[in-house]
Amino acid sequence: MMEMGKFEPGRAFKSLRNEIDTLFDRFVERPLSTLTGTLIPPVDICETDTEIIVKMEVPGMAEEDMDVSIANDILTVRGEKKKEREESGKTYHVSERAYGSFTRSVTLPVAVRVDMIRATYKKGVLEIYLPKKELTQAKKIEIKVEDSEQGSCV
Repeated sequence: MMEMGKFEPGRAFKSLRNEIDTLFDRFVERPLSTLTGTLIPPVDICETDTEIIVKMEVPGMAEEDMDVSIANDILTVRGEKKKEREESGKTYHVSERAYGSFTRSVTLPVAVRVDMIRATYKKGVLEIYLPKKELTQAKKIEIKVEDSEQGSCV
């Protein structure tokens, strides 16, 4: 017959917390792409008075391996990070860099001038500048009171 010890909630919860902390540390220590095996470039999107600015980290890629498009206020960046040619005679001890194709789409918070979008690529960061469309202001139309029935359709 198996002998059971006294249940101590404090000890059980401390053990559970240690396990969760260990898992969390492992997750934070390594980028999501290394855990999933998928290339997921991180994105920042900010807004000024005149434009939306999208910054995407895509280190190790050539500009010709990326495609930027926009349709229906959705910005899409597609690309492929090609794996470097493997040389024989090497033994990898750690391999965390992600390779392959990716597609990243973001819905823009405002309408933009598609004809004026520009993109730059510097030090592994793709920056896309999307000038905002000027919103047409509602125009108040003055109503004039006329005594005659000119222009009446009835």
